[in-house]
Amino acid sequence: MSKFKNSDKKEVPAITSSSLSDIVFMLLFFFMVTTQLRETENKVMVKIPQASEAVKLERKDLAAYINIGTPIKSLQAQYGTDARIQLNDSFKTKEDIRDFIAAERDSKAEADRALMTVNIKADQDVRMGIITDVKQELRRCSALKIMYSARKAE
Repeated sequence: MSKFKNSDKKEVPAITSSSLSDIVFMLLFFFMVTTQLRETENKVMVKIPQASEAVKLERKDLAAYINIGTPIKSLQAQYGTDARIQLNDSFKTKEDIRDFIAAERDSKAEADRALMTVNIKADQDVRMGIITDVKQELRRCSALKIMYSARKAE
């Protein structure tokens, strides 16, 4: 027999939730800062061609993107099935490329304008004629740094 008997059963203290809100807001802030949101909506279907040599784009913030391909299924009734040029969120013609490049240059810092690269993301089945027309327009507006999107050969 024990000399001291504890007739009161000890209860486990409740978990404090005072720091829980701090943790939730810290996680929320972390995900808001690290998440990249898509800037433009793809309105063309692009199956990127394979390349034997591929190099990553160093600074994506200095790139202007031109998408070339057939419109997505939901837009084919309105725009047809021919290859189209997408600049930002709308379909444009090759004549609109100059204004697009000028606007992209103006949005960059003065020191970074010379480093701006035009990234052409074209479907592998697009006729080369439309890509040549885009390249000619880029040459006319002195956008000479051009990269093509490609995936590594498997």
